[in-house]
Amino acid sequence: MPDMELKNIALLIDADNTSHKGIDPVLTVMAELGQVNIKRAYGNFAKNNLAHWDKITHKYGIRPQQQFDLTSGKNATDMAMVIDAIDLLYQGKVDGFGIMSSDSDFTPLVSRLRQDGLTVYGFGSKQKTPVAFQAACTRFIDIDALIRGTTDESDTSRSANAVDKGVIDEDLVELLGNALKAAKRDEDGFASLSEVGNIAGNRSSFDVRNYGFKRLSDMFRAIDQFKVEKRDDNHLYVKRLR
Repeated sequence: MPDMELKNIALLIDADNTSHKGIDPVLTVMAELGQVNIKRAYGNFAKNNLAHWDKITHKYGIRPQQQFDLTSGKNATDMAMVIDAIDLLYQGKVDGFGIMSSDSDFTPLVSRLRQDGLTVYGFGSKQKTPVAFQAACTRFIDIDALIRGTTDESDTSRSANAVDKGVIDEDLVELLGNALKAAKRDEDGFASLSEVGNIAGNRSSFDVRNYGFKRLSDMFRAIDQFKVEKRDDNHLYVKRLR
């Protein structure tokens, strides 16, 4: 999370290229940044495959931005989203953005917004979203993992599922291990869990929700190579066992 809560957040949704099922969990994540006062969904809502958005926009107070397919092979949705984002940027009305899309075309937009110091959260299908878009975001979160998370019954099932599906792989262990090495450790090799999390969070693609967890501590406890302990100061610490 940012050090300071942001006041006015805009969520721009590429309805042509994302799932309506992710709206509720995405708004929950966006609440980390501040108040999501601007919510807009872009697409050709006359199409049958966007029929679900009718009820969703009313339920969550999302303003639908109708974009007709005027020319075959051209996407008016992308252009409209970019124009609105830049307008909001120059009007100085927002402190941060959420971009819901798996489309790499938004990579230059995200880079431009971040150049002005704005926080940008990206939400898309990790398997479909190009690495360039993921890396450009302050934080990229797999919307498929968020949707799956809403159907899990408990944190325990989430942790077990993450391990069973091989989500915890060597790359993740290496990322966490490197973050631990970079953190300040005591004589027993323990480091503050929050510091390790902040260091790992410098990677835009790292978010515990991408791996099926709600908390960083749950993730570390699910990995045999690490040990987590709670001390008298009521803070959590972690060390690597092997």
